[in-house]
Amino acid sequence: MHAIEIMTAASLGDSSYLLVSGDEAALVDPQRDSWALLESCAARGVRIRYVLETHVHNDYLSGALEVRAATGATVAGPARAPYAFAHLPLAEDDEITVGDVTVRAMETPGHTVEHTAYLVLDEAGEPPAAVFTGGSLLVGGAGRTDLSGAAHTEELARAQYRSLRRLARLPDATRVLPTHGAGSSCAAGPVPGGRDRTTTVGAERRGNPALAPRDADRYVTERATGLPPYPAYYRYMAPINRSGPTVLGGPPVPRPLAPSTVAGLVGDGAQVLDARDRRTFAAGHLPGALGEELDERFASLVAEVVPFGTRLVLVLPEPADEAAREAVVQLLRIGYEEVAGVLVGGVDAWRAAGRALRSFPTADASELAARLPEVRALDVRPERPEGGIPGTLHVPLSELPRRVVELPRDREIWTVCGSGRRATVAAGLLDRAGLAVRAVTSGGVRDLRPPAGQPIG
Repeated sequence: MHAIEIMTAASLGDSSYLLVSGDEAALVDPQRDSWALLESCAARGVRIRYVLETHVHNDYLSGALEVRAATGATVAGPARAPYAFAHLPLAEDDEITVGDVTVRAMETPGHTVEHTAYLVLDEAGEPPAAVFTGGSLLVGGAGRTDLSGAAHTEELARAQYRSLRRLARLPDATRVLPTHGAGSSCAAGPVPGGRDRTTTVGAERRGNPALAPRDADRYVTERATGLPPYPAYYRYMAPINRSGPTVLGGPPVPRPLAPSTVAGLVGDGAQVLDARDRRTFAAGHLPGALGEELDERFASLVAEVVPFGTRLVLVLPEPADEAAREAVVQLLRIGYEEVAGVLVGGVDAWRAAGRALRSFPTADASELAARLPEVRALDVRPERPEGGIPGTLHVPLSELPRRVVELPRDREIWTVCGSGRRATVAAGLLDRAGLAVRAVTSGGVRDLRPPAGQPIG
């Protein structure tokens, strides 16, 4: 018999799994920051024998080598994965044992060309109790197939169609344990939010839209076209995961920085990230800083506007030690390793050192609605499903760093999004570029639409 523990990285919409049988375990698709899990296993007398990878990940850096360095576990993965480090390749029907459980490889290409699922078999001859589906069959969806480039998208979509139907032929009661879930950009189309991270084959056969098309042509048309852009940092993840991320041996502790040191780093090209709440940031921040509130979406939004490999300086909310741990871990997961440190004392210390601050005004959506079309509004949402508000400019936040030079400078620009969050990040970009800006920090575009028949303004 076995037990399966789930570890969810909400910031990425992903899950890792610990399969335990007796005193042995296998860790499936681990995040880079698996150190607390390793301590827990050691305290319980559980030895991690294997790290299983379902595919070469595009959305985070794998923790496989961290786990191997700490435990001596064997890293196992798809036979077709071109890993540059020593590993155990698993092809169709290859098996490993974990305690009394057999884990059998099931090749399921589609999300990536090498993608492999793993069946969990408690006893020989019995149907599988569970299947680790990675980025193939998801809860209410399937993994996208365009991450290897446009030239391979249709081929992989057709492979995904076949793989999904193979998985759907498993017994109804088989637990489906996907890596990607709600909030992951690796999903093809929206995966329903607020749902369980796991499911069963029977439930997905009955209700998953990805299993509805009756032929591959229709699947490609319905599921593999019109995909939204994936995050820019994705292009760096697979190459690093193929070569093997640097082993850190534990969570780095960012060093404390004095204002003078921060000023020097900024002069050398470092980017200040201010993780305080949006209104506090707007009221006073270091020149050139970008404001991104510290919660589960922190790193993913940083990655939209900060080039990969940029050296970073953090300005944090209290308690600063706790905030530093959270911010650094989120950034490490997606390869933003160059964290120079944390400004000790934050903005107060910067001001006390006689250094200037920047600020910009804020507003709520009702104020913007009352002044349209008199004021110039910039909508920074990724998409405008309802077509946007007449008279507003539209530049997706991820495109704004390179397109800010296109914006007019004749009057103040009001940045707006869906909730105020992206609008604040955008306002920081405009402020950094020297434009007059006001951020709509409360409410969003949906609040700007007037009642039917009533003109805006």
